[in-house]
Amino acid sequence: MVVLAELAFSTSDLAQVRFAVSAMWEIAPSFRLLRSGTPHPVHRPWVDQVRPRWVAAGLDRGWLCELIPPTAGYVPYFLNPAPAGPAPTPAAEREAILAASADRVRQDLDHLARHQGTLGRRLRALHNDPQGLLGKVTEEIETYWELALAPYWARIRAVLDADILHRARLAAERGAGHLLNDLHTSLSWDDNALRMARRKQPLVRTTAGAGLVLIPSAFTGPGLRTRTTPPDPPQLAYQARGVGSLWQARPVTRTDPLSAVLGRSRTLLLTELEIPASTTQLARRTGLSPAGVSQNLTALRNAGLVSAHRVGRSVLYARTTAAETLLQAASA
Repeated sequence: MVVLAELAFSTSDLAQVRFAVSAMWEIAPSFRLLRSGTPHPVHRPWVDQVRPRWVAAGLDRGWLCELIPPTAGYVPYFLNPAPAGPAPTPAAEREAILAASADRVRQDLDHLARHQGTLGRRLRALHNDPQGLLGKVTEEIETYWELALAPYWARIRAVLDADILHRARLAAERGAGHLLNDLHTSLSWDDNALRMARRKQPLVRTTAGAGLVLIPSAFTGPGLRTRTTPPDPPQLAYQARGVGSLWQARPVTRTDPLSAVLGRSRTLLLTELEIPASTTQLARRTGLSPAGVSQNLTALRNAGLVSAHRVGRSVLYARTTAAETLLQAASA
């Protein structure tokens, strides 16, 4: 059955509407993309790069495979704790997952079992001993984060921040009601209430908590994702503006000005890190020696221009937001 959910807003609720960027809200939809055999029109470049690492790490047969159904639907709420601020660190969000109560975990797993018909071996064990096994879940989440999302986070975060900036300006110019009405085609704002079409369950303040947290997402599809577990505020994740251009190549047209500052080798490495890569891959692509690549990457990392992410026995290097800004400035 599809219902028209209606979430009433008091003055206090409107005062508590806020945006947040959450790494954990990207876990489930991105994980589903890696499991899917259907090429994605936007995220295919990311899938092609990440899936071999994902399989090699055994994440195609671990905890997350049981916790995240392969198709759209319910994901246990304890995997998406309410963001404590505008942009909690992934480590802080994992700590919040680890701190979930045994009752919360069991209630969510019971809900998942009703959706799926049963629980797998791992989840039955988690149901029996949440506090003893949540650490295993968060360890796997950390592994997934490091190999699948962290190397690309600077690029993803730029899209999410741009979305929030646009909508914050919209709210400032036209009011919170217009902001909510403009957020998604299934949402409408009228008479101090937010109405959500095509929702399977009712949504009221007694079951949703106060305020509202709006979470732009790169991997959430055209639908909306919600979490309603009082006393936490309801969370609503929606597809961020600009996702369609997320993986488009961004060629650097001019490097000479930057080479004069950083040196030719370091500038070359930064331009090659359009796609995150290991020392060996960079040496092969640039013709520099592995030792030279390693030395220059260390210098770039110390300067905040490169980040390092361990994936099994190797380390992936990626450009930071500061590096992206520097390259854009040099090409302007």
